[in-house]
Amino acid sequence: MRHYNIPIFIPELACPNQCIYCNQRYISGQQNQPTKKEIVDKIETHIKTFSLPFEAEVAFFGGSFTGIDIDKQKEYLEIVQPYIEKGIIKSIRLSTRPDYINEEILDLLKKYNVGTIELGAQSLCEDVLFFAQRGHSVKDVEFSSKLIREYGFSLGLQMMIGLPEDSYEKSIYTAKKIISLKAQSTRIYPTLVIENTFLAKLYKEKKYTALSLDEAIKWSSEIYKIFYDNNIKILRVGLHPSESLISNKELLAGAFHVSFRQLVKTNIFKEEFEKIPQNKEKTIRIITSKKSINEAIGYNCSNRNFLKQRFNKVIFSEEEGLKELDFKYSLE
Repeated sequence: MRHYNIPIFIPELACPNQCIYCNQRYISGQQNQPTKKEIVDKIETHIKTFSLPFEAEVAFFGGSFTGIDIDKQKEYLEIVQPYIEKGIIKSIRLSTRPDYINEEILDLLKKYNVGTIELGAQSLCEDVLFFAQRGHSVKDVEFSSKLIREYGFSLGLQMMIGLPEDSYEKSIYTAKKIISLKAQSTRIYPTLVIENTFLAKLYKEKKYTALSLDEAIKWSSEIYKIFYDNNIKILRVGLHPSESLISNKELLAGAFHVSFRQLVKTNIFKEEFEKIPQNKEKTIRIITSKKSINEAIGYNCSNRNFLKQRFNKVIFSEEEGLKELDFKYSLE
């Protein structure tokens, strides 16, 4: 059964402070809060494109959902209820801040069929959170994660790499900490420098250097493998390519690419292919899953071209039953 998300963006709504990297209006490509009609229209439009059979969630992203006025929360949640009652939508997913979770909030979300709560943890190192001006602590993430799981919600923890004071080692630590908090899903976002943010000011003053694309791919590759090996569902790698990001009008620096996840998986496969002893007299056959054969071949066929330099001929094929990052090879 195919799973679909219907994303509803509520940019910056209820955020108690402005994190140094944040300008949700440019990141999401949306300037205003959605009206009831806009939300209904979006749900209806998405449903028409779904292939049967399907399972769907409405996902409220962009702002700190549980921090907005309680009546506004109810208004948004109630819009989705008729679709849930009819069995068209399975549940609701939302994102919020770790310090905007308590028992009263979770009681409300249970009542309205919320299934998944994603927390913007960003980092689980206190100094990184401090310099990012997140306004919450690691303990807030730990407390909220535990409470969310106790209430029976699916827990998602989002992380960012390359924030001020971050390092490769700190990002790896954050990934492992996310696993220890028993998250069921995650998102990996390289830090981008967006116009009209405090981070943009630091960047222009040469007080902050963003990760290069190659650096972000390397860091994300290791983090991806850590999550994969621990059965954490990786929902996204890299920001959604909004029109503003694609045009570069507001993007000053950072590792943004419309196919960032593919670049990361391409790199993961390449690192494994590098371990295969070359033999220019032989044909190498790489067998992988249908889901990942494009990444095994590589973005712009980069892995195929790499292997062509090491073997007489390169063949890629698919096999049922192989997992996402699994592959087999033979020499002929």
